[in-house]
Amino acid sequence: MKAFFLLCTFVLLPLASKALTPDGKRKLVFIAGKPSHPPGMHEFRAGTILLEKCLKAVPNLVVDRHEMGWVKDEATFADADAVVIYADGGAKHPAVVDGHLETLRALIAKGTGFGCMHYGVEVVADQAGKEFQAWLGGHYENAFSCNPIWDASYTVLPVHPITRGVQPFTTKDEWYFHMRFRPAFQDGIHAASDQGTTFSPILTAVPTDATRDGPYVYPKGPYPHIQAEKGQPETMMWAVERADGGRGFGFTGGHFHENWGNDPVRKAVLNALVWVAKVDVPAGGIESKVTPEELKANLDPKPAPKPKKTAMEPPKVFQRFAQK
Repeated sequence: MKAFFLLCTFVLLPLASKALTPDGKRKLVFIAGKPSHPPGMHEFRAGTILLEKCLKAVPNLVVDRHEMGWVKDEATFADADAVVIYADGGAKHPAVVDGHLETLRALIAKGTGFGCMHYGVEVVADQAGKEFQAWLGGHYENAFSCNPIWDASYTVLPVHPITRGVQPFTTKDEWYFHMRFRPAFQDGIHAASDQGTTFSPILTAVPTDATRDGPYVYPKGPYPHIQAEKGQPETMMWAVERADGGRGFGFTGGHFHENWGNDPVRKAVLNALVWVAKVDVPAGGIESKVTPEELKANLDPKPAPKPKKTAMEPPKVFQRFAQK
């Protein structure tokens, strides 16, 4: 496998407050989920490796990356400033299995940051909906939210540390939208505050009418309440600053691994990873370069997609990967 080199340059800025690690740095615990989906999709391991290498030169930040859905030893959380999960979600979300929700609850209580990416923003409402609304600002809810694959155009970006240096862009991805935000933030497209927590939309775009009409990935839809809002903007990435002092963000892109080669997408997420750990984001954002060869590194070994069935073969109902 070809050696992986990333060129990254950063501007040194002071920390917002005292770090927790013994060497005086902020610590980001970055968790990659188990393999799922066909090749090039949900490449959690390869994606987190790539993003971790982009962050290696950031002053005052330590990235502690883990695979297969959770950390090897929960003692690593003791000095964590933020925990970010890039994994499959739903009923088997890493945050809700094996008592992990209680572990996270204790971390959040002391102001630890929390972020989730792509399928990781989805939880079953009865399992962790209220927690995600409190910690993250909101979550994907099956049949309330939707997950079409579409070209989202982010033409206007708000002023926020996460958007520093990010240029307007258009990218095809499985951009989820219509999140189940906490009631005070349910508008989803404007900055808001509630009981000491502030909500900031980061990436907002207007889905086309055809996008709202579906099909969605699963269930294929369309949903009348999604169609009823044609012409309205939706937020696909957001950030919160919680009353407990912690920060949070949700990013609904990240389905296709090749999109980590898109400079604005990558910069927005790198900025968010730095910001949620309370390291100041440089004025021009986190600079990095990624080659096509680097994108092909560290991919999960996955079987090739099965050939499409002929017209004579009976169709099967599509089921969403890893949730069933």
